[in-house]
Amino acid sequence: MALPTKHIIHQRRVLATLGKTALGAVRQQLSSKRPLKGAAPPASPGPEKTATIPALPADLIRDYVRHCGGDPSGYRKTVPAHLFPQWGFPLAAQTLVGLPYPLFKVLNGGCRLEINGPLPQGEPLQASARLENIDDNGRRAVLHQRVVTGTAAQPDLVVGHLYAIVPLGSGKDKKANGSNGKPSAKQAKPENKEKARVPTNARELAYWRIGDDAGLAFAMLTGDFNPVHWVKPYARAFGFRSTILHGFATMARTVEGLNRHLFAGSTTQIKMIDVQFTRPLTLPATVGLYVTEDDQVFVGDAPGGPAYLVGTFERSA
Repeated sequence: MALPTKHIIHQRRVLATLGKTALGAVRQQLSSKRPLKGAAPPASPGPEKTATIPALPADLIRDYVRHCGGDPSGYRKTVPAHLFPQWGFPLAAQTLVGLPYPLFKVLNGGCRLEINGPLPQGEPLQASARLENIDDNGRRAVLHQRVVTGTAAQPDLVVGHLYAIVPLGSGKDKKANGSNGKPSAKQAKPENKEKARVPTNARELAYWRIGDDAGLAFAMLTGDFNPVHWVKPYARAFGFRSTILHGFATMARTVEGLNRHLFAGSTTQIKMIDVQFTRPLTLPATVGLYVTEDDQVFVGDAPGGPAYLVGTFERSA
């Protein structure tokens, strides 16, 4: 499939935001703006950022769905919920402005996507974002952001919870628990110490061959042009063997794989999916999609092998 270069024009808002974020990160690095040792993290939740999103072009939605392995005919009148980063990233980035963390080091730890109803295609959407919580234990900060998308009549059709991890170095505080001494589910998401593996009893739904230009294609469709996903020298400079696939691209392929192979092509059966990005998925890659009887989902090499995504999903009633 040819690279979807024609859609770059639709990514102006995301590219502008990424540019501002990158510039702010460079300025922050030069000024050595870091949290003081022992200082409390910034207050949260933060202020809410809102925007009206113009109707997305139908051909962008069609090409995005095809890229993710889905069937565009399932989205004739709707927008895939997992496309929310395309309009949500600019808002989410605004919620991080001024935080005393090295945001150029940020990693995508995971995402929880709650689907309360279909997003209408061909209509403007209403979106909001807020920094919900900061979990800073001295070694890393987990930034929990909430992005909500809907219409004026139904404002919360899709709710995305993003978990960004910022490495802070070796702090002395080894405690990664909440104030009550027990790790919450949200804290446990990026604190998964054990190397994730696909269960040996998992059932294979699909097997994908993902090309080395998949990161660039996803960037053209969503606007997330972080060079670690499409510039090999840049990725190697950050310690990767080559470029790595976007975590949200892996999640989108997972959703469309479930739609196609578990729900007979229906795009309305998943009401929630909660995933962790447990390993970088280096490109090119050949990986499988696996499920268990209790609705756990994995992307990995093989049953018993390494997993790059682990999660759970809930079905519509």
